[in-house]
Amino acid sequence: MDSTRKLHELGQSLWLDNITRDMLNSGTLKRYIDELSVTGLTSNPTIFDNAIRHSAMYDADIQASSGKPSEELFFELALADLTRAADLFQPVFNRTDGVDGWVSLEVSPLLAHDTNRTSAAARDLHRRGGKPNLFIKIPGTAEGLPAIEAAIFAGVPVNVTLLFSREQYVAAAEAYLRGVERRIEAGLNPAVASVASLFVSRWDVAVSGKVPAELTNRLGIAIAQRAYRAYLELLASPRFQRAANAGARAQRLLWASTGTKDPKASDILYVKALAAPFTVDTMPEGTLKAFADHGEVGGALAPDGGDCETVLSSFAKAGVDVDVLAARLQEEGAASFVKSWNDLMTCIESKRVTMRKAS
Repeated sequence: MDSTRKLHELGQSLWLDNITRDMLNSGTLKRYIDELSVTGLTSNPTIFDNAIRHSAMYDADIQASSGKPSEELFFELALADLTRAADLFQPVFNRTDGVDGWVSLEVSPLLAHDTNRTSAAARDLHRRGGKPNLFIKIPGTAEGLPAIEAAIFAGVPVNVTLLFSREQYVAAAEAYLRGVERRIEAGLNPAVASVASLFVSRWDVAVSGKVPAELTNRLGIAIAQRAYRAYLELLASPRFQRAANAGARAQRLLWASTGTKDPKASDILYVKALAAPFTVDTMPEGTLKAFADHGEVGGALAPDGGDCETVLSSFAKAGVDVDVLAARLQEEGAASFVKSWNDLMTCIESKRVTMRKAS
């Protein structure tokens, strides 16, 4: 418990990358807030697929939804859970004046390459949620970037997801800034919150067994270090400072996919390496509990990116083209979310058919 508190005191927000109705009803999420310094929460289609598939707590709502499309029913179920979570984080949201205390809901991943429908869905979901501390997740794909700008201009808080590289992060940050600058020009309040979620561990999975042993589990951290340097450079730039002077908020950098995938590596590898002030680390439940149990907080991430360029040069010599791999990882991530989404829709419909036959 001391380790999670120390990480929070270093200036990093600890968010939980999970939500289930069981967790809400049992008081587990409230305990994580009170005892483990958890100050926010993220979700995605895979998380909700697991929650609904492995629990009977959604069955009554599913049974009562005869005739309703599965997608519409899912968003009702998800918003019911997330609005409860948002209420639990409301004191954090109030105390930090909206910097922290957020929950996140993703637009349908089927829209990842449809700018207009993504933008419309983001506005609709935020309106339906009715909570000031609800982020709408929009992927940082080429088609997602204009939707991010449009959502920010419309005043919708956005969690930009599926970012894998410095270049993808910068593109997302610029989309956010364009939305903010348009609000300033229009005489609107520019203080619309956002986070940019950089996925870390999937890099190391992608090159596992394909690079020299001394480079094992080092690529994700080096990519994150490079993005962190770009993040701090953006915050120090005249462009952002002009926006901040008009009342804009910084889009915080968020570390996603921080659960260790390699069973031979430390289960807190990424959390320990990526401790940094004014960032967010959203952790799977197992990673959060592992860090609470035996985590260590050392020095903060170097503002200049530390040894990332040296490490990335070694990967280049080993035949890893990070630009090509970043594009592939983003495409695969979008495809993975589509698969989880389709699995989720199938799960809901299957439960509905089973209960209809049983009644």
